[in-house]
Amino acid sequence: MKKQIRVVAAIINDGTKYFCAQRKDHGELAKKWEFPGGKIEVGESPEAALVREIKEELNLIIETEKFITTIHHEYQSFNLIMSCYKCKIVSGEIKLLEHLDYQWLTVEQMKHYDFAAADIPIFGFLE
Repeated sequence: MKKQIRVVAAIINDGTKYFCAQRKDHGELAKKWEFPGGKIEVGESPEAALVREIKEELNLIIETEKFITTIHHEYQSFNLIMSCYKCKIVSGEIKLLEHLDYQWLTVEQMKHYDFAAADIPIFGFLE
């Protein structure tokens, strides 16, 4: 049986553009684009996990505004359950501590990037 991983993703927008980050080049999702976030630790709420992960990965302080959706996706080596939240940046300057690159993209532009399969259904929830 595959390992099940619970993660959170931050949907951060600036007008019609959304913050998207490119993963590092290791593992099954190497160099794929994604909405940033990470694993939920034992005893941690999804919202607290998201605030912690974005601080650790991007050096940003964010605030979760509202729950958007939960995505269930089966990858080759694990099953992913990803809770997605609309967030806003409160403070900080973007520092890529866990990613190769980032872009602010419209939904139309995202379709031309190599996104992780679990992140693609999120496009339908964006404006």
